Amino acid sequence: MQIVATGSLRLVAGVLVTLLVFSPLATLATSQNNEENTEVTRLLADARDKAAVLSRDADEMEALTRSDVSWQTHAAMLTTIKEHVNDLARTIEKLNASRSSASPWQQQAIDRVMPLMKDLAANTTAAINHLNENKLRPTTGSYPEYLKENAETAHELSDMISSFVRYGDTRARLEKLEQRLEIASR
Repeated sequence: MQIVATGSLRLVAGVLVTLLVFSPLATLATSQNNEENTEVTRLLADARDKAAVLSRDADEMEALTRSDVSWQTHAAMLTTIKEHVNDLARTIEKLNASRSSASPWQQQAIDRVMPLMKDLAANTTAAINHLNENKLRPTTGSYPEYLKENAETAHELSDMISSFVRYGDTRARLEKLEQRLEIASR
């Protein structure tokens, strides 16, 4: 009985080793040794800064729904947000154009940012359209919900980009440390 158990153990161990060696995770880990694109790294840092500003703007905009300010104040703030969304979108377009020369983790960052950017642009447009149609009472109807969703999406986008930038910085520091210690990468 013990021989069968040992044979079964070897079979299971062999299958596990095969799965680990040929799994998508192993392939991803191996492919992440690709060099990072410095331009993509710079664009991600720029996007991080712009997303942080946009996140603060979205909070201020949402706070306007809890105060008694004119529709003109809402319109002015939405114009500022629209400009910041468009500015961030231009940076993300540059990132997307550089995607093919980016490292795998940079490509993943670009892929994950795109849908959030589209949501942010759509919510901003919906809020602007709602305000244009409801100038007398801008805090009624679905308008506050657009602003709330915009704030949540802006926070998520800002957090995600910041996390990817920190990841890139950490990878770079680790690589420098490996070189200093002369540790061979796997």
